[in-house]
Amino acid sequence: MSTSMRLSPDVVTCDTDDGLVLLDSRRGRYWQLNATGAAIVRGLLAGAAVERIATELSRKQPVTADRAAEDIRTLVDQLTRARLIEGENAS
Repeated sequence: MSTSMRLSPDVVTCDTDDGLVLLDSRRGRYWQLNATGAAIVRGLLAGAAVERIATELSRKQPVTADRAAEDIRTLVDQLTRARLIEGENAS
């Protein structure tokens, strides 16, 4: 399933040496993502399907595609609850 995710209007990103920071300028809060989290968020923002991202991660990391998909959905849920991303749920 492809996703339609976008950053919330008050969120800006900043690349770091080892990942990505999402800054919610309205609430003054931020999330720091490691390289894997950054790749997931970038993929989702580009419209990639959870399954496609999970398959790519399983090729690079010692994790099954099913486990990676579950972890991606958990991250999406957390970012949605924190109001950092919006859009179609990536289930």
